[in-house]
Amino acid sequence: MNRKLAVGSLVTALFCLVPAWAWAGGGAATELVVVADTRSLGGLNFYLATLYNQNMWLFATWAVVITSVLGVSLGLLMDLIMSHVGLDLGKSAGHVEH
Repeated sequence: MNRKLAVGSLVTALFCLVPAWAWAGGGAATELVVVADTRSLGGLNFYLATLYNQNMWLFATWAVVITSVLGVSLGLLMDLIMSHVGLDLGKSAGHVEH
């Protein structure tokens, strides 16, 4: 039984390596450049795409700031909606933790 398991494991491992061998057939890409296409963009999208192409650090900073602002505003909006519906999830609720 152990011999069948070992042979089956070996066949499975070799079968899993077939795609890796097929992909390894090409040459290595040495000079890849990733840029955003700005030809059909305008306004804020054009600014952010140009920023991505020219200054990755500033783009990353803007991405963090925008994500944080959107997260806080969505949280405040949902808190407002929940309070109007009648669900208060704030600290004033007497939660009992066990």
